[in-house]
Amino acid sequence: MLEARQILKGATGHTTAKITIQHELIYHTLIKNFGEEQAKQYARANEAALEQIRKWVQEKRIECDFSNETAYLYTQEESSEYQLQLEQELKATQQLGIETFYTDQTDLPFDVKGAIGLENQAQFHPRKYLLHLVKELTEQGHFLFEKTRVLDLIGDGPYTVITDQGSLKAKKIVIASHFPIYDGRGLYFTRMYTERSYVIAAKVKESLPKGMYINIEQPTRSFRRLPTEKGELLLIGGNEHKTGYGGNTEKHYQNLMDYANGIYTVEEIPFQWSAQDCMTVDQVPYIGPLTSKTKDIYVATGFRKWGMTTGTAAGLILSDLILEKESPWGEVFLPSRWKPKAAIKEFLLQNAEVAQEFISGKITEKKKNPTCSHLGCQLIWNEAEGTWDCPCHGSRFEEEGEVIEGPAIERYKE
Repeated sequence: MLEARQILKGATGHTTAKITIQHELIYHTLIKNFGEEQAKQYARANEAALEQIRKWVQEKRIECDFSNETAYLYTQEESSEYQLQLEQELKATQQLGIETFYTDQTDLPFDVKGAIGLENQAQFHPRKYLLHLVKELTEQGHFLFEKTRVLDLIGDGPYTVITDQGSLKAKKIVIASHFPIYDGRGLYFTRMYTERSYVIAAKVKESLPKGMYINIEQPTRSFRRLPTEKGELLLIGGNEHKTGYGGNTEKHYQNLMDYANGIYTVEEIPFQWSAQDCMTVDQVPYIGPLTSKTKDIYVATGFRKWGMTTGTAAGLILSDLILEKESPWGEVFLPSRWKPKAAIKEFLLQNAEVAQEFISGKITEKKKNPTCSHLGCQLIWNEAEGTWDCPCHGSRFEEEGEVIEGPAIERYKE
């Protein structure tokens, strides 16, 4: 394993860590755009991932704050639009054999107009869980190289992997770098975009809600409990925006703090963080061969904020493919797919915004910011995180220019 920075310090270390197959409003859309069979594949893959995590936690006795929870998808709006969306999603999940239920009673400190519940989901501490697995792997003789940035792949198998610390040979390669740092003519930068979202961990006077929650309207509001050595905190998340488009990013933390103070008696907010997520234009991750013509290079990306299950599903799918077995869920996640009904609107929108940002940065009298080393878009300063962010494809850089996350692999250009 080659890691450009340090393992588990990026998106995985900044997640809300819900382990659930309930990925917001997804199954009605999947049935409509992908068909019932592939929608089932999506659900079954994530169910298998949830059970794999649960099994390892139990068998390996991993102390990672794992707890079984009911997941809720809710709305506070009386609008017939939101009620219809919940009804459609409830019908779709039940059509796929997912044992959801409808309720208007939750443990939240406010009334809801409707909610879909799904029992036997889970939450955990992902770093505690994964650090245990990493320790186990290294003790078995596997190698993990941190602070080793991959710069290029050469050849057509076996491949030469060029890094900033030297090169090595590999027969098979998995690119799991969040946004792919090697495209292989798969044009992933035209089929993906990135979003940032924010989380605060609040100590509140009132009792905390049981279960995990996320709403269907905007702005997004996500809730779950967080056990700590000093007692339970409440994670409240949301306020997402496309990377580089959020304005003064400090306001997003303040918005969450104001919201928390409006529904709870907040005594302290000891932690806050933001995360970046890769989104595909048709809402389904890309898991499988990098392109239809690329031999033995695989990719796992575009988890759409649900990487605890879909990332684990990716491991299950890719291990089958690497061992030259057929995956029962591979078809729906195939990276070379093109689903015009599901993707065309978002594809056109995202690429129009990229073109606008690129042209604007070249021909207008904008402030002379550094430019991204990926495709040359002008970077935007992120006040809350102290980073330079690319509004085109989501690359992020430290203040002095070093890459935090790709697709860029080289420091920004002055």
